[in-house]
Amino acid sequence: MEKVEKPLIARLNSETGERRYNMYAIVTTGGKQYKVENDAVIKVEKLDAEVNSEITLDVLMVNKDGEIICGDAAKSAKVKAQVIEHAKAKKIIVFKYKSKKNERKRQGHRQPFTALKIVGIEA
Repeated sequence: MEKVEKPLIARLNSETGERRYNMYAIVTTGGKQYKVENDAVIKVEKLDAEVNSEITLDVLMVNKDGEIICGDAAKSAKVKAQVIEHAKAKKIIVFKYKSKKNERKRQGHRQPFTALKIVGIEA
């Protein structure tokens, strides 16, 4: 069987057969990178911002109509996001023990996060 490569950034329009590109950006916040599109909701490390306020995220790369903009050219791009909520993630159990010593320690942890809705990408 032949391996068929699918384009990651383009979709074919079913009527005309031409390629349609979705605009997306790679942003960084909290020491992590996220791929975002318009109207996407992402969960990031907790930010000091009020609910319903707008923030601007640092942009590393933008894909605009199939043209990839990165590096210093992407510094002029802006991604605006609205803070939806502050919450805590699902609880995880941290269990430590030392064998043959009857030493056990059980802890729970809930990581705080901020949910952001991407309002717009400007390149």
